[in-house]
Amino acid sequence: MIARRSLLAGLALAPAFPATAWAGEVTVFAAASMETSLTAIARHYGSRPGGPLRLSFGASSAMARQIAQGAPADLFISADQEWMDWVAQRRLVVAGTRRDLVANRLVLIAPRNSTVSLRIAPGMPLAKALGGGRLAVANPAAVPAGRYARAALTHLKVWSSVEGRLAPAENVRAALAYVARGEAPLGIVYATDAQAERRVRVVGVFPPASHPPIRYPAALVRDTPAGRAVLNYFSGPEAMRLFSGQGFLKP
Repeated sequence: MIARRSLLAGLALAPAFPATAWAGEVTVFAAASMETSLTAIARHYGSRPGGPLRLSFGASSAMARQIAQGAPADLFISADQEWMDWVAQRRLVVAGTRRDLVANRLVLIAPRNSTVSLRIAPGMPLAKALGGGRLAVANPAAVPAGRYARAALTHLKVWSSVEGRLAPAENVRAALAYVARGEAPLGIVYATDAQAERRVRVVGVFPPASHPPIRYPAALVRDTPAGRAVLNYFSGPEAMRLFSGQGFLKP
C-alpha cells in the first residue's frame, strides 16, 4: 500500500493513472509559475484539519492535456483563461466552480551580474541587447507565459526582430532557469518567478496594456467536499496574504 504523504511537489505522471486516491486527499494540477507560492500555502494548509495536498506543476498546456488523458486531478489552476476554456469546453471541470485566484505581471529579466539596461518601450533595441545570445521564453506556441511574451513584443513592435532568436522552454520556470544559469542573456517571465530566483534581476516591467491580463483561473476537476474546501481556502483571505507575499496580485 502506498504511504500517505502530506505533500508531493512535482508529481511525475505515468501513462497509466491510478483509479483511486486516499479519502480526503486533494491533487492539485497547477501552472509552473505557482510552484513557490502553492508549496508554501500547502504547508499552511497541512496544519489545518482535512486530507493532504498533492501538488503537480508544469505548463498549463501540459496540465490540461494530462487532465484530458485521465490524470487524477481534483483541482486545476491555469496561468491563462485559454487553457481553462479548453478543459471547460471538454466538460472536464465542474460547472460553477471556476474562479480567478490571482493576477501577475510580465517582466524582462537578466542574470544578476548582468549590466544590460533596456527601457521597455515601442521599438526598444531588444535584439541588440541580446548580443550573440537568445531570449529565454516559455514556448509561445502553447504555454501562457510565452503567449503573453509574444503578445507584448508584438504590441511593442519588436517581435519580428527576436522571433528567430528565441530559447523556447517547456514552461516559464525552465525559461527562468536559462537566465539564472547564464545560458540566456535575457528572458521574459512573470514577476513572481523573478522574485523567487535570486540569481536574476528585473530589467523592466511590461505595460499591462501590452498583453492580455495575466489571471489564474481555478476550477474543480472532481467534485468532492475536500476539493471544494481546498478551492475555497485558495481563494480566501489567508491564502491571498500568502500569494501576495510571493508577488501575486489580486485578480
